[in-house]
Amino acid sequence: MSALTAIAERCSPGALVLPFEATDFENIPSLVDRAWEWAVSQGGPINGLFNNAGISQRSLAIETVFEVYQRIIDVDLLAPIALTQALLPRMVRAGGGDIVAISSVAGIAGVPLRSAYSAAKHGLIGYHDSLRAETAHLGVRVLVVAPGSVRTSVSKNALNAQAKARGVSDDAIDNGMEPQVAARRILDAISAGQRELILAEGMEAEIAKLRRSDPNALFDQMARLVADGYAKKMGA
Repeated sequence: MSALTAIAERCSPGALVLPFEATDFENIPSLVDRAWEWAVSQGGPINGLFNNAGISQRSLAIETVFEVYQRIIDVDLLAPIALTQALLPRMVRAGGGDIVAISSVAGIAGVPLRSAYSAAKHGLIGYHDSLRAETAHLGVRVLVVAPGSVRTSVSKNALNAQAKARGVSDDAIDNGMEPQVAARRILDAISAGQRELILAEGMEAEIAKLRRSDPNALFDQMARLVADGYAKKMGA
């Protein structure tokens, strides 16, 4: 809480800090009410929403307990939907705004060891694409961001096959894009009115491109990756 407050103060002194459990679906509408009332008291409505909650995964589907799927889909897909659904009518009545969804390259292409994560992130793209089509004429702008590896704790906190935090990172994440660079590119995409941002470089950017241009080639590439020992290399 103290770290969150410190960051909020750096961004906007006096900002409202409202921590909550992302999957507390029953209480999300009342939390949105509180946030909206505070925003109005400061002179304006809420005109932006970043859907950024997420847990990743590192485990083979055949070994993974169902709890992993429940947890990741709750956090990565249903929580953003619940929050958006609670805020959307107010945002539309106030004239619109920006909604940003942080999906993943794994939300465009199903990749090994991330079957739950890919399922949730694919769903996040589908929901926000539909939302964009339905609300563009109402002043709502929707940007879907599909990052590759960004230097965060996402891999360390990823769930293993038994729904426990993995506890270690991996080279791709440790050598990934700096968070400050990722944030700047997202803000630039919002300013430019982009509707999709593939926030990835190198092979990860190619994976997203190949899924749309030559999916069979990508399917073969992913299968070879597993056959060559990718799961063992990742400790899964």
